[in-house]
Amino acid sequence: MQRRDFLGTTCLAGAAALTSLAEAAKAADAGPKEWIELRTYKVEAGAMRTRLETFLRNAAIPALNRAGVETVGVFSPMDEKSADLTVLLPYKSIEAFAAASRKLLADADYQKAGAESLNAPKNAPLYTRIESSLLLAFDSVPKVEVANKKATRIFQLRTYESHSDVKARKKIEMFNTGGEIALFRSVGMQLVFFGESIVGAKMPNLTYMLVFDDMDANKAAWDRFLKAPEWEKLKNDPQYADTVSTITNTLLKPAAFSQI
Repeated sequence: MQRRDFLGTTCLAGAAALTSLAEAAKAADAGPKEWIELRTYKVEAGAMRTRLETFLRNAAIPALNRAGVETVGVFSPMDEKSADLTVLLPYKSIEAFAAASRKLLADADYQKAGAESLNAPKNAPLYTRIESSLLLAFDSVPKVEVANKKATRIFQLRTYESHSDVKARKKIEMFNTGGEIALFRSVGMQLVFFGESIVGAKMPNLTYMLVFDDMDANKAAWDRFLKAPEWEKLKNDPQYADTVSTITNTLLKPAAFSQI
């Protein structure tokens, strides 16, 4: 590829990303849809994980609540193969998302409660890295839904990657207006959020989270879904063919201090 062709392609890709973000912001302005940050703290098991949990519980979550992030979810993998923590942060607007970090750094109580962690030395960091995605809530699930508070509850986090923006948009349509989310609700699925990735890894993709009373309830709900005649019709609709190329499925348990 010649240099001018490479530069042209790169510019087009950048322009497409900016257009997508602008369109998403415009859509959000048209209705009360939340912006959702899905953050993964990469940590080592043991002392590092314990320090991070203490920091989130005593400093970060209270400060985020004061900054307008009303419900913060904190989760860990059920299989315990990883010590990483997933944090769910719903914002009322893109401006709220942009201002959150600044508000935390200006919060004296946060600085005091989190001083030890915020000033951790290089050889004993609070975490190894943070990986984050920014999602825009779906039209049909405009806000994070918090209903199930049972001690036995489990969460299911699913990401659907698509091989093109066109197919990704069709999959979102399939959920929103095609009837898939309506079917989820009709078979007893408890929704937490559905979001289109605006910024993040492995794009284009969408991510959603469900909550169940326990593993038996999870299995029973998916059995009802897969056996529903509506799903048989929907999955065989030609307009929705090849909309998903890769699915990532993770079962999570909430931290004791999770607000979701």
